[in-house]
Parts: sequence; C-alpha cells; structure tokens
Amino acid sequence: MPKFAANLSMLFTEEEFLDRFEAAAEAGFRGVEYLFPYAYQPAEIKERLGAHGLTQVLHNLPAGDWGAGERGIACHPNRVSEFREGVEQAIEYATALGCQQVNCLAGIQPQGVSQEQARETLIDNLRFAADKLSRENILLLAEPINTRDIPGFFLNRTEQALSLFDAVGSDNLKLQYDIYHMQIMEGDLAMTMEKHLARIAHIQLADNPGRHEPGTGEINYPFLFAHLDRLGYDGWIGCEYKPKASTREGLGWLDGVR
Repeated sequence: MPKFAANLSMLFTEEEFLDRFEAAAEAGFRGVEYLFPYAYQPAEIKERLGAHGLTQVLHNLPAGDWGAGERGIACHPNRVSEFREGVEQAIEYATALGCQQVNCLAGIQPQGVSQEQARETLIDNLRFAADKLSRENILLLAEPINTRDIPGFFLNRTEQALSLFDAVGSDNLKLQYDIYHMQIMEGDLAMTMEKHLARIAHIQLADNPGRHEPGTGEINYPFLFAHLDRLGYDGWIGCEYKPKASTREGLGWLDGVR
C-alpha cells in the first residue's frame, strides 16, 4: 500500500503553516513535505515533527525569489554562487529535520541564455549538489514540470531529465516523478514509471485538469496505486494538489488506499 505524505504548501492551508503539521497528523498522514522550510528556524519545524510523530519526507533547495515568479535558479549561468550557497542552506535544514532527500527545481530558462548553456549550467549545478549532499547521506532529486503551468520551465520531460542525470554521472541523483505534470507533458504514466522505477525516488500526485485531489479528473489513480504496488515501489507519494473545497472535505479518496 502506498505511503502518502501531505504537502503542506498546498494542503491544510486553512491553518497557519506551523499548525498544518498537527492537522496532517490528525488526518492520518505519517509524512509531510512542502516547498521550502527557510522562513522558519529548523528547531521550530523539528518540534512540530516530533510532537506529531511525522517524518520529514522532502523539501526543495532554495529556488530564488519565489514571490517574484522565479521557479528555481539551477539553469541560470549568472546565479551559480547563489545556487551553491543554497545547497549549504538545504543541508543545514535537512540534517536538522532528518530529511533524507531534497529536490532541485531547474528553473525557467533565462532570456538570452541558449538551451545548451542552460543545460550545461544545470548539469554542473546538479553534479555539485549531488556530491555535497552525498557526503551528508542526503539524496538529490530533480523534477520535470509541465510548461503549461510554468511556461519556459527548463526541465519538463522524463527522458530529458534522465539524459541530464546520465551526463551528471552521480549515483546520488534520482527522479522526482510528478504524475500531474507528466500527464500533461507526455502521458503513458504506468509504462513510464515501470520502465524507470529504479531511477524514481519520490512520486507526487494531483489529478488533471485542475490539479485537484485524485478522483476529480481523468487520471485512474486506483489503477496507478495498484500498479505501483505490483512494481514494488516503496517510496513516498507526496499529495501535492489543490483541494477542490477544503482539505478535509477532499480526503475521501484516501479511504481504502492506505
């Protein structure tokens, strides 16, 4: 049976961020993830995790000015020093929170930067991060994201990501496979996950269209959950969706699958 983690950047937003940990535990989640922890002290988050028996499953590397629309800086040639400083910050938080994997957002390809230059910058940054994180026993992930929601996002398909990983050449770099994003970009979800399961360390979900909870759109989630069980996937599945109503009202899809 899949292990589901509540994404606290999207779920339980009726509560203040630090109160979402309790809400997730009360709803039956044993793990949590979210975009970024950096607005809070590590000790504040660690206390909430411990108080509610939660595992910190995932958070992202720092990704630039999120409020201004930046969605990662790993492919930005003029931001390499900032990216590397962010790796150190992520290690500090992940170590304090017992988080064993962090995700790198590649970012939107900058104007005036060629495809090849963005690719080489991303490869170099992933290689640097994978090496630094491996020394702390933290796994690096990278995630393809659809270009409808984030136009211009550099990393947007499974095979593209795996080709980049091959160029990086690190055993400490795996795929974060988001079902919602990949349904939009390429479909063929079950076969893609089966083909590349050994390189997938984390899965996220939302239905399409709308990015709401499973059961509100076109994706056959009961089939996919059973398929992942048959394949022997034992990682977490992050619930990174926008509830159609309130979070609690939309949790009925979990009945019978955990």
